[in-house]
Amino acid sequence: MIRAAVLTARSAPLAVSAVELPPPGPGQVRVRLAAAGVCHSDLSLSNGTLRQPVPAVLGHEGSGTVLAAGEDVTGVRPGDRVVLNWAPSCGSCPFCAELAEPWLCEEANAATTAPYARTPGGEALYPGLSVAAFAEETVVPAGAVLPLPDGVPLQDAALLGCAVLTGYGAVHHSARVRTGESVAVFGAGGVGLAALQAARLAGAGRIIAVDVSAEKEELARASGATDFVVAAAGPDADPRATAKAVRALTDGRRGTDVSLECVGRSEAVRTAWDATRRGGRTTVVGVGGKQDQVAFSALELFHSARTLSGCVYGNGVPARDLPVLAGHVREGRLDLGALVTERIGLDEVEGAFEAMRAGRGGRSLIVF
Repeated sequence: MIRAAVLTARSAPLAVSAVELPPPGPGQVRVRLAAAGVCHSDLSLSNGTLRQPVPAVLGHEGSGTVLAAGEDVTGVRPGDRVVLNWAPSCGSCPFCAELAEPWLCEEANAATTAPYARTPGGEALYPGLSVAAFAEETVVPAGAVLPLPDGVPLQDAALLGCAVLTGYGAVHHSARVRTGESVAVFGAGGVGLAALQAARLAGAGRIIAVDVSAEKEELARASGATDFVVAAAGPDADPRATAKAVRALTDGRRGTDVSLECVGRSEAVRTAWDATRRGGRTTVVGVGGKQDQVAFSALELFHSARTLSGCVYGNGVPARDLPVLAGHVREGRLDLGALVTERIGLDEVEGAFEAMRAGRGGRSLIVF
C-alpha cells in the first residue's frame, strides 16, 4: 500500500489516500519517486481542459529509483536512478517509423486509458499521462523510464521529465533559435523559465520574458531574461499593449525573431504572434483548450510572412536529449534549481494547484 494524490472527479480537489499498487508485469517497471513537479498540464487534466479518465493519480514530471522490473525489461534494473518519460514513443506507428517524428507517436499515452492501480475498496485508478507521479511509488511501461546520467541531483532531475525537455526542445528543435536572435518568452512558469535558459544556451541576443505577474521578474532574469515585460491583464486591458511593449525593445520596433507562447491561452498566442517580426517564428508551446479559438486575417498571414507552429513535448527525443541536458547541468550551464520556487510535501499538492490558478511562482516540486 502506498500514498497518492487522487483526483476523484473532474475539478475535485486532490485527496491524498492509500492506493494498492500491483507488482510490475511484463514490460513494466516499479519506481520509488524522489520528486514530482507540479505542471500546468496536471491542472488542465484535473479541470477537464485535457481528457483524463477518473478517478486518477495525476503527475507526469518525476524522478526516482527503480524498485523492480518485470519480464522482458532490459534497459533498467533495480537501484537505477531514472527520469519518467510521460510520452514514450512506440517505434512502429507512422510518426515513429516513417516520418521520424516520435514526439507525435500515436501510442504515446496508451497507458493513460487503462487502470494501473486500485483503491483499498477495489475501485480502478487511471494514471495521469501514463505515469502517475503524484505518489510515493508508481508502475509504468519500461519505455516511460529514462536512465539518469551521473552528476544530476535526483530530486531536481524530475524537472527534466517535462519542463526542461519541453522548454529546451521548443527553443532548439522547434523554433531553432540561432546565435544573436531576439527571443520573447510568454509565460514565466516552469516551461517558460526553462525556455529562457535554453534561449541563453542557444546564444540568443535579447531575451524578453513576458508575464502578467511583476513578481516573476527576478525568476525570469535569473533564468536568462535580459528584459521583462508585465503583460496587460484584466477586462479593460488593451490586448495590443503587450505586443507593443515587446516590439519597443527590438531594433526599429520591428518585433522579435522568435516568440514562444508558454501559457496555453488564445490571447497569449495572439500577442506572441503580434510581437514577432515579419518573417519571424511564433511557436505555441502551451496547451490550451479545444474551444479557445485564435483568429488571424488572411491578409496578415500573407503580409507578415511569419511562421506559426505548434510544439509537442519540445519536438524532441527524450532518450537523445536527456544526456545533453544532463551535460549542461553538470557543467553549470543549466540551473534546475532556478525553476523551483517551492518544495512541498504530497499533502500540499492542492496548494500548488491554487498557486498555478493564481499565476504565482515557477515550479512547485513535491519531494518524497
